[in-house]
Amino acid sequence: MFSLFGRKKPDANAPAAEGTPAQSGLKAFFRKDLERTRERWSKALDVLRAHPKIDEELYEALETQLISADVGMAATETLIAALRKAQRDKRLEDASQLEDELKAALVSLLTPLEKPFPDEVPKPFVILLAGVNGAGKTTTIAKLTRMLQEEGRTVLLAAGDTFRAAAREQLAEWGKRHNVSVVSQDKGDSAAVIFDAIQSARARGIDVVLADTAGRLPTQLHLMEEIRKVKRVMAKADAAAPHETWLVIDANTGQNAVKQVEAFDKALGLTGLIVTKLDGTAKGGAVAAIAREHPVPIRFIGIGEKAEDLRPFIAADFVDALFA
Repeated sequence: MFSLFGRKKPDANAPAAEGTPAQSGLKAFFRKDLERTRERWSKALDVLRAHPKIDEELYEALETQLISADVGMAATETLIAALRKAQRDKRLEDASQLEDELKAALVSLLTPLEKPFPDEVPKPFVILLAGVNGAGKTTTIAKLTRMLQEEGRTVLLAAGDTFRAAAREQLAEWGKRHNVSVVSQDKGDSAAVIFDAIQSARARGIDVVLADTAGRLPTQLHLMEEIRKVKRVMAKADAAAPHETWLVIDANTGQNAVKQVEAFDKALGLTGLIVTKLDGTAKGGAVAAIAREHPVPIRFIGIGEKAEDLRPFIAADFVDALFA
């Protein structure tokens, strides 16, 4: 598993644990788990490989395929502009020469989405998770819990989804599996539950609070106001809380992910994203649209159902998988 806080530089001479790749060895996992996105992306590469020379016809065909790969219009324009500049500056003539340039341009676009955590964090460190229904918040919380426990950190879960009894029950089950406490109420509002969780964590010396919230659409204005209230009440329990506010996004939403990021960022001031279900979608190119249109750091990506399938976002490895 990967360290969330205080990551140490890996020992190049130390073998990876069985079944767990070294942190620099994510490329093979990304190649396997981003297969469907790579298939869509490969059509853009086919354009470069099929055209013998660089001309307007090539650029138009490439633009069409990038948009089809869910890269988005703004990001597509940025990538095409980078290719045109490379063509001029390096006096490129062969279309095949643009493949490396496209790869470099995409890495440059996505790299700002990487943001390491500080080595030292407050205690308790409070993370608020939000998202639409079905994005995978509760499952993601379970994966984060295991990750933190493997770092030797204590965790407390706040069952802030008070709309669905099933959500509370699911979180309680995850708490039981990982032997962590879950603060929950049969009645009451989300803000009160999370307030109590922060107070409890402080009293018990817990390292990290993971606060779940109910799924909501950005268009549900009353629910967006409700989550703003949650954040305000959290600050009453701890003036600095939440220390991180993450939006969990289902990669299958494609271009709609950008609208979700914009709306939740406006409401909450996001510090990070977790993009789930990348292994089952061809729309992973949408991360480029996020990078260009609303660049909130991608903290983790989900590439499977297992706890170890939540992995840090590394732009170069992500791009390598698309060009494999």
